[in-house]
Amino acid sequence: MSSLPVSAVLPELLAALRESSQLLLAAPPGAGKSTWLPLQILQQSGLSGRILLLEPRRLAARNVAQRLAGQLGEQPGETVGYRMRAETRSGPNTRLEVVTEGILTRMLQRDPMLEGVSLVILDEFHERSLEADLALALLLDVQQGLRDDLKIMLMSATLDNARLQAMLPDAPVICCEGRAFPVERRYASLPASLRVEEAVARQVSQLLREEPGSLLLFLPGVGEIKRVQMQLASQVSSEVELCPLYGALSLTEQRKAILPAATGRRKVVLATNIAETSLTIEGIRLVVDCALERTAMFDVRTGLTRLQTQRVSQASMTQRAGRAGRLEPGICLHLIAREQAERAAAHADAEMLHADLASLWLNILQWGCYDARQLRWLDAPPAAGLRQAQALLSQLGATDADGKLNAKGRQMAALGAEPRIGAMLIAAGDDADSIATAALLAAMLEEPDRSGADLRDAFHRRLPHWLARAKQLQKRLKATTGSPDAGRIAPLLASAFPDRIARRRGAEGRYQLANGTGAMLDGADALTRYEWLLAPGLLQGSAQPDARILQAIPLDIAALENALPQLVTTRTEVEWDEARGTLRAWQREQIGELVLRAQPLTKPEEAELHPAMLRWIRQKGLSLLNWTPQAEQLRIRLVCAAQWLPEENWPDATESALVATLDQWLLPAMNGVRDARGLKHIDVVAALLHLLTWSQRQQLDTLLPTHYTVPTGSRLPIRYDEEKPPALAVRLQEMFGEAQNPCVAAGRIPLVLELLSPAQRPLQITRDLAAFWQGAWRDVQKDMKGRYPKHSWPDDPASALPTRRTKKYSAPS
Repeated sequence: MSSLPVSAVLPELLAALRESSQLLLAAPPGAGKSTWLPLQILQQSGLSGRILLLEPRRLAARNVAQRLAGQLGEQPGETVGYRMRAETRSGPNTRLEVVTEGILTRMLQRDPMLEGVSLVILDEFHERSLEADLALALLLDVQQGLRDDLKIMLMSATLDNARLQAMLPDAPVICCEGRAFPVERRYASLPASLRVEEAVARQVSQLLREEPGSLLLFLPGVGEIKRVQMQLASQVSSEVELCPLYGALSLTEQRKAILPAATGRRKVVLATNIAETSLTIEGIRLVVDCALERTAMFDVRTGLTRLQTQRVSQASMTQRAGRAGRLEPGICLHLIAREQAERAAAHADAEMLHADLASLWLNILQWGCYDARQLRWLDAPPAAGLRQAQALLSQLGATDADGKLNAKGRQMAALGAEPRIGAMLIAAGDDADSIATAALLAAMLEEPDRSGADLRDAFHRRLPHWLARAKQLQKRLKATTGSPDAGRIAPLLASAFPDRIARRRGAEGRYQLANGTGAMLDGADALTRYEWLLAPGLLQGSAQPDARILQAIPLDIAALENALPQLVTTRTEVEWDEARGTLRAWQREQIGELVLRAQPLTKPEEAELHPAMLRWIRQKGLSLLNWTPQAEQLRIRLVCAAQWLPEENWPDATESALVATLDQWLLPAMNGVRDARGLKHIDVVAALLHLLTWSQRQQLDTLLPTHYTVPTGSRLPIRYDEEKPPALAVRLQEMFGEAQNPCVAAGRIPLVLELLSPAQRPLQITRDLAAFWQGAWRDVQKDMKGRYPKHSWPDDPASALPTRRTKKYSAPS
């Protein structure tokens, strides 16, 4: 094992660990950083406590732990153990524990001191998973405030060293050069004339004919794996075994792909990017990389996830190529032109930037932070994603009015499950059968079975890994008895997915969700005969506007109302009645955007009517109000003030912001307003002024005045614009004697002068009055003298007296 490349830097690494609390290790695939180095650190570093090795995937965690334990002649659970969701192999003598990312977060939340742990190693950090970024943020917080003796080590084949060094300036960077065996990297574009699966299968079968050894094929998803497998079945010889490898496979099938082929046989492993890191697949010397991956992209607008197929980064291509050089010299064929590969992004985007942040925000609140900026991030959580996460936790009843965790939220966080699943488990209460039902549903939702959309069928299949996970959750909820009951499914799911209650609209399997978006079932699916569904499993399509329903159950909506009356809200709404030409008010009982019952209101109270009118304005737009020129100019002045005078705390007066804050500025002005005509009579200027304090009103009038008084005494309006500089239209003679353009915003913004003729027609537009007097004035003077001889056209306008009158009245008496 000492021939592994990482052994060359072991002395340097051990010395750095003794001196530093943070360490970065860049080592290529096959260098031994995951399957050899942790043992050497355990045996030679002198660290007194345990070592935690964080792996991004369960399959990799189990595989790494088994290889490390095997080197000691032990089974996992002795010196080396592992811990992951629904499976633990650790004991009292375990000193090196391989854990998956969510497990480390739970360990930190339960024991922020990480008592007994000396070192945490974050492996394959280049993947930038959401949990790894959170783990690093929490570990750095522990280092800074609780344990300066805790050591953190980040390692990968392709670390983004520049950004990590900027974040961790005191961390030594150790680079392990070279890999165990050389890999020849080739490039080939797929012909456009063939279907992708046919073209890929041809490249694979050709490489197998030309080269010995087993082959690892990277494909973006399960669908592509199955289609290419069908193509290869008729193209490869009988000695070649085809082994798919992806996360949803059983452990037995995954091990079949990982273990070496039988003597005299070869294998082709068709894998997603699950095989990209920390996973030694025995016997591989050939890699074919399709250079694509499928990434989950969360849409904060709909609250749904869509899968996007995209080109992998150069870092991922390097990782994939490294799989071919672990055991002997190998070949990697990238199915992409070399030029395209070189133009790919250096590193993949962090999952943080396009993921559902509900779990992240729940963990941040549980950690005791109420602002994500209180933690250090390599990529800060996007504000829009955090807002969506905060809204979901509020809807699930996990937070109070101030956005802090309440008792239910703390219970959810303690479970360590995804927030929706946590809410469902808490909703089961103390009833043993409800807990058993919720636990089984949680296991099914965490690892869904794609054999059909009807959850009732899956519920009765009771797959072994579901039962194991359900038993673990029941134990966590201190309920070991009880039996799953299909009759309890609907209210439990509705407590976690109230926004995914769906009502049929039209034919062909189309539904509307309670959150207002559309969803669709396959037209032949038997579930389409039900008017009401609850669809926890949804996938946003890239081409279709409606989400695809992956999992659903039919609903008896009346029974659900009785079980969960809090789902139903009573709202007053207004809408335009075309026949009457007026607004009409309705009282509606709704689940989200789905209307259960509605009745017209003859004369609702203003307390009910006005919020409904505000919702109507949000839907139809601000044009429903009477935007006089004065009102529009006030709004634009506020927008300009925020741009030009950012040091002042001006309210946001953009149209989108005004729509979002109607209750702050418009509602106070709506006394007596009951219809659309009344809205048109609201003084919008007075309403907008509700956004300003008295001091801000004075500042606005001083710094961004509505008018400017020119030297002749004329008080002329300033015209403000969101995209252009402010302008002042003034007769040219009234600016005589002025050397430069007047300014607003404390002298920061000069006015554009629209200089007019005596007949108020445009003559010149200038941002530099001094340059105009010295230059273009001569041409204007010649033209104007002949056209307006009674007016003054001096040779030196910069020193002439300004005037509003002809020469006869301007002459001194």
